[in-house]
Amino acid sequence: MHIPVLLGEVIHFLNPKPGGRFIDATLGGGGHSRAILERTAPDGKVLAIDQDESALSSATGMVESFGSRITLVHSNFRHLREIAESHGFTDCDGIVADLGMSSMMVDDPSRGFSFMREGPLDMRMDRNQTLTAADVLNTYSEKEIADILYLYGEERRSRPIARSIVRSRPLHRTTDLVAAIGRVSGGPRHGQIHPATRSFQALRIFVNDELKSLEDFIDSAAATVRIGGRIVVITFHSLEDRIVKQKFRASAVPGLVLTKKVVTAGDAEVRGNPRARSAKLRAWERN
Repeated sequence: MHIPVLLGEVIHFLNPKPGGRFIDATLGGGGHSRAILERTAPDGKVLAIDQDESALSSATGMVESFGSRITLVHSNFRHLREIAESHGFTDCDGIVADLGMSSMMVDDPSRGFSFMREGPLDMRMDRNQTLTAADVLNTYSEKEIADILYLYGEERRSRPIARSIVRSRPLHRTTDLVAAIGRVSGGPRHGQIHPATRSFQALRIFVNDELKSLEDFIDSAAATVRIGGRIVVITFHSLEDRIVKQKFRASAVPGLVLTKKVVTAGDAEVRGNPRARSAKLRAWERN
């Protein structure tokens, strides 16, 4: 079951009240949307966006529960401004984005996101796009692959891993990529992250253009919330957090950073939901 990360903190900073209008820019399992809808009853509304169609399909129960109070949109959150305008959500009260990988995607072997599950090297969050991880691994140059692994995964062994990948072509399955990485880094060691972790992360970020999408999202969100409206973003690795921190501090729209220090999960939440361990929350208010 999907457990929304830092839910109490999200609600604290968004401070939803009856009749409020909010945007959940990354619907995922729907936990944040549901909590906002409950606190904005009886007439508050949520515009929920996700680029993964399976997340929207899984939200049918929420539609049955809340009816016209929730609107689902299949799109990338980088287009938030246009989506908000077309659905009457400009000058909304708040926006939340949880950048964590949906457990539905990670646990589905056919999506190819996890090195723990055998499946095709896909890694597309939106299956309507054409570029896949297999395309990158089988057609990009050794230097291009090394740059991707280093820039987006901060992988120190990016060059030898890229060399091993090129020598292992063609790669079609997640196990093919794990094997190519293993020829350089060896197998997993107790107490250390899996040797394939950073490479899988880097490819996922590159395939889905995640960092540029995040930059575009924050710019759009800052121009979409009303004066006094708030933006809450939850990140899960340093590259994302750095972008959020810098964007909030240097926004083109006047605003105030509400989180002087990054907010993290407490011990109790981490025990109940281990994926919360690496979550970092930052909040901003337009003024």
